[in-house]
Amino acid sequence: MANLALELAQQSASIGVTSVYGEQQDVDGIRLIPVALAGHGFGGGSDEAGNGGGGGGGWSIPVGAYIRKGDDLRFEPNLVSLLAVAIPFVWVAGRALSRVIRALKK
Repeated sequence: MANLALELAQQSASIGVTSVYGEQQDVDGIRLIPVALAGHGFGGGSDEAGNGGGGGGGWSIPVGAYIRKGDDLRFEPNLVSLLAVAIPFVWVAGRALSRVIRALKK
């Protein structure tokens, strides 16, 4: 039980782009290399009576893929993920900008 953190770290090493997209693929001479942003965390504890517990969680965002065709390499973003990140960002930036402008008018 003393090495629980090490065991969790070893098991969670495979979490990442492979769990979001899978392995890279070769299709008709074109290599697709997936790109994702992933994170995870674990926690646990116990009390003086020896009762313990723990948990964990994770998230992943498929960002896009690198497409290699011969010597040409380009990045193709995942538009759904891009919109899912861009819309809240634009809203927050707009709210912050409106508050700055309102504060400067006073």
